[in-house]
Amino acid sequence: MRKIDLLLSEYGESHRNVTNKIIHWICVPLIFFSVIGLTASIPSGLVQSILGENPYANWATIMLVLAIAYYSTLSITLTIGMMLFSALCLYVARLIAETSTPLWAASLFIFVVAWIGQFYGHKVEGKKPSFLKDLQFLMIGPAWLMHFIYKKLGIPY
Repeated sequence: MRKIDLLLSEYGESHRNVTNKIIHWICVPLIFFSVIGLTASIPSGLVQSILGENPYANWATIMLVLAIAYYSTLSITLTIGMMLFSALCLYVARLIAETSTPLWAASLFIFVVAWIGQFYGHKVEGKKPSFLKDLQFLMIGPAWLMHFIYKKLGIPY
């Protein structure tokens, strides 16, 4: 069995309750986005001095390159989906940064509210979040959702 199949299966063991699954469909993408927003809020003078001045030359982009490298070790097709979702998150973060609302504040609010939702979902489920066993599962959560999208579309992952 492939490593991605083992990880998705193990992650799924603590995500069987319908309420918890619904909460995860909302909160996991929000947490992913909020981490990108928080990371993009870190002053990026060093990154821009290397990559040039553009709105995507920031620490979030660097972090996402590393995340995509990790996903590519698990599944190329899931990596493509995660790249597309990551690009969308970077774009939305840039849009928020161009408003009067500080990106870090919006991202922090989303992060806190989404994690409260996650822990509530796991309380309903009666099982601890997977990442408490292995931090790797913080990266598997978004891929777990993506694999359901792929299954629905008939795309092998």
